[in-house]
Amino acid sequence: MRIHLLLIAALLFGFSSLAHAAMQTKTIDYAVHGKTMRGVLVWDDAVKAPRPGLLLIPNWRGINDANIAKAKTIAGREYVIFMGDMFGKDLRPNSDMQAQAAVKPLFGDRAEMRARAMAAYDELKSLAASHAAPIDASKLAAIGFCFGGSSVLDLARSGADVAAVVSFHGGLSTDDPSLAKNIKARVLAMNGADDKGTMPDAGKFMDEMRMSPAEWQFVVFGHAVHCFAEPDADSPPGCVYNPKVAKRAFTLMHDWLDEAFAATPRKG
Repeated sequence: MRIHLLLIAALLFGFSSLAHAAMQTKTIDYAVHGKTMRGVLVWDDAVKAPRPGLLLIPNWRGINDANIAKAKTIAGREYVIFMGDMFGKDLRPNSDMQAQAAVKPLFGDRAEMRARAMAAYDELKSLAASHAAPIDASKLAAIGFCFGGSSVLDLARSGADVAAVVSFHGGLSTDDPSLAKNIKARVLAMNGADDKGTMPDAGKFMDEMRMSPAEWQFVVFGHAVHCFAEPDADSPPGCVYNPKVAKRAFTLMHDWLDEAFAATPRKG
């Protein structure tokens, strides 16, 4: 009887542990130029082994429930994600009009945009060093969607020591093409061929990237427009989720990151 009771207790304890293992989120405050930013750390605590850390800069709606849910899906058991805040802790746009007003000053001051992206990346490095979550500090990258894609491209242009950046339907323009010479990250940019907001800059973007010493790849998906990777952002005709293209894009992202991390020498 005692053996049976111990077995039942062990099974119950095991099931209880599994029940408590889930995706975790933690609010993280940090600062840039005296401004308080509020990011979110996302990870699956069922996995104890260190794994790559990704800075994720969301679309122009910033950090909200939909984008946190997206971060959880991307993180899974494979990554720890830190969502960078580009607006400040007190600004959370809840409409496209508010979002447009939030990003306009940053597109008008790309140096500030780069500074905020760099501050978010520095916070990811600090979180890895402090063991706030099981992050492999030797494997750090950045991904972004729409405005976030523009932001991670600017992070690369700033010369950040990030292994790779991946931009999903992000803006391709820059205020200073010569910054491409600073790029250390492997850059993957993916855009829809019919994206009227980003594709007019495609030629200039490729000319810029040809000056970069780093590896880069620019992928154009036919019959796709803006927002192809974000089901919650679907707003036809200019912003349309495309599940087939999204699947291809995320496969490319995983392959790009795997290759970058495999080529990254361990630190320390």
